[in-house]
Formats: sequence, structure tokens, C-alpha cells
Amino acid sequence: MSELCAIVLAAGEGTRLRPLTLARPKALCPVGNVPLLDRALAHLAGVGLAGPARVAANASWLADQVVAHAAGRVHLSVEPRPLGTAGGLARLRDWIAGRAVLAGNADAYLAGGSLAALLAGWDGETVRLLGVPAWPGVAGTFSGHAFAGFSLLPWRWVRDLPGGGELVRAVWRPAEAAGRLEVVPFTGYFRDTGTPADYLAANLHAAGDGNLIAAGATVTGRCRRAVVGAGAEVHGELIRAVVWPGARVRAGERLTDAIRTAPIAGAAA
Repeated sequence: MSELCAIVLAAGEGTRLRPLTLARPKALCPVGNVPLLDRALAHLAGVGLAGPARVAANASWLADQVVAHAAGRVHLSVEPRPLGTAGGLARLRDWIAGRAVLAGNADAYLAGGSLAALLAGWDGETVRLLGVPAWPGVAGTFSGHAFAGFSLLPWRWVRDLPGGGELVRAVWRPAEAAGRLEVVPFTGYFRDTGTPADYLAANLHAAGDGNLIAAGATVTGRCRRAVVGAGAEVHGELIRAVVWPGARVRAGERLTDAIRTAPIAGAAA
């Protein structure tokens, strides 16, 4: 895989995920107490892709937080404004330098599977998408599958990307029309965390039937299927809830199917 690199797309404003993304970029929102960006990087490391020479990430919205979090681990591309998934890759063309690209959305939560199937037996020419079965009649599918966050792009498709726009129009649909698109089923659990409801569902999946309490959290209240971040204080009751690092739930409060956030020092409001 010496001719393969990876890019985590993390520049979006996360408007569907607001108000969670007002103080924290979507890529750094924690799922199961692990930032989504770190989860994506772990999946890439699982197929041998790690370090600034092999892995890049783009950033725009609240970019300083992404830069501070990922500096030294990936090659960073800071966009003055979000350019879209195709535009983000196009801006990294010189860094890609003729290699194929494994591109992943930072807001994709995958568990119980790996990216290995996406690479297995690849001919180097076909565009591949990781997919999960979609409900009949759902729009925007590929061979009956919904996109599951990662795609594999030959250099010839990356070389001619426009400076803005989305991969679905610039690559995936044209490749599909040309008979050069293949969907690889993902056998684990996938969730697009783009909305608060889906973000909560991903966290509850990470918690399983119990609770995930980070080291350094203070919990004196009752928790049922809760995720509590480091430095958080929970003195009330949590039922299917997420409490971000440093957030507080006071005695007498009861959070059900809810997310309690905490501001980040110096973050834009």
C-alpha cells in the first residue's frame, strides 16, 4: 500500500449538529468519550495508514481546535472556508502526489468492523464505497446501500477534482454511470453522527447496555446507559444521556435522551 494515502474530511461547519458544534468542531465531538477524529485515525491505522506522510486532515470551522488536537499526527490543510468534500481533496492534490486516496468523513461512527474489506482485492482503478443496506425507497443510495463514511479513490479521479463541491457529484455518480463504482458492504455498525439524534444514538451504541464513565469524572447520581466525559460532574440522574468533558449535571436534575455540553475555553460562541 505504498501508493495509498488517506484523508479525513473534517472541515464542515456541522450545521445539522448544532448547537453541539457551536463550541466544538464536529470532528472533535466525542463518541464513547473518544473524539470522532481519533476514531477515524484509529480505523486508518488499522489498515497501516498513519503519520503525516500517509494521513492528512482538513479543517475550517473552529480550525484552531482541530490543528491543536491533531498537530504532528497528520498533515493538516486549513481552508479559509469549507470547500466541500471534493474541494477539500483538490486542495491537497500536491500532498497526494499521484497516490490513490482512502477518504473518510470525520462524522462517521463505525464499530465492530474494519476498513480492510474496502482495500481487499482492489484493482486500483475502480472507485469503491463502504456501504450499509438502505431501507427500500431511500434516496441517494448506491446499489441499495447508503454510504458508510469511507471511499477509495484512484488518482485519476482525484487529479481532476474541482476546487469546490462534493464527491458524490464529482466522483461517485460519474463513476457509477461509467460502470466503475463498487459498493463494499460494511459488516459492523455504522452511524452518520450529523444530527443530535444520531450523535446520541452513536454514543448509546458505544455504551452498550451499561455506562461509560471516563477517568477523572465525578458521578454521585444514578446512571443508566450514560456516557460521561473526563472532568464532568454528575450529581443528578442520567437515562440514555451524554455528558461532555467538564460539563455538570446538578443534584435534582434528570437528563433523559439528552446531551449536556460544556464550553471550551477560548472557543467561539
